[in-house]
Amino acid sequence: MKKEILTIPCLADNYAYIIHDESSNKTTLIDAPESGPILTALKGKNWKLDFILITHHHSDHIDAVDELKQIYDPVLLGPQKDVHRLPKLHIELSDKEKFSVGGLIFKCLEVPGHTSGHLAYFCQSERIAFTGDSLMTLGCGRLFEGSPAEMFKSLKNLMLLPDDTMIYSGHEYSAMNAKFALEVEPSNAQLVDRAKTIFENSQKKIPNVPVSMGLEKSTNPFLRTNSREIQEKLKMLGHTEIEVFSKLREMKDYF
Repeated sequence: MKKEILTIPCLADNYAYIIHDESSNKTTLIDAPESGPILTALKGKNWKLDFILITHHHSDHIDAVDELKQIYDPVLLGPQKDVHRLPKLHIELSDKEKFSVGGLIFKCLEVPGHTSGHLAYFCQSERIAFTGDSLMTLGCGRLFEGSPAEMFKSLKNLMLLPDDTMIYSGHEYSAMNAKFALEVEPSNAQLVDRAKTIFENSQKKIPNVPVSMGLEKSTNPFLRTNSREIQEKLKMLGHTEIEVFSKLREMKDYF
């Protein structure tokens, strides 16, 4: 299918994404942090908004939903587990459920940790995944509602996606995440190269999304808990991967 994906910077460091399917002429928004930039993008393309897909309940992902609904009356889809703290959904989604928006078929992936009801959305045919604040560029979301074990399991499940899957995450935290990654795995040559690109992009206000799952697996410390260098840096050789992950997440919170 022919599609176009727009990356929309919102607020201080959020991203929303717009997918337009040319064959069906349907347009889908993933998360709605701020109406202004989203409306500008839609009007610039002369697209109507047909669907809004929500990853989780935090205000910086849903604040623009009501205004967009008043203008376009889109179908609203989101996690069933968060229904009590989301705008009223037309379609409630659960783990492993498949659904269609426009000409795209997505599969829901339950990824608790950042929030208890967080969903990611994977389209196999297009090799794209929208991970919100679960897996992020060179990082992962803070554990506001879940345990380290829950987030670790969520990330392990996302790592099962094909390496050529392009990951679209919810924030531009790449530069800070790169600095942290270099602290714990400085000898990772691929990470060093990637960090250089990220720092250059950040200076030029170029988004560091999307990124392939394969590149995340080779450079993101939260996906590399079996790395000997990381374990040595943390003085945790012989510890379980969950223990290493928990220490990394604690360190990152205060980085």
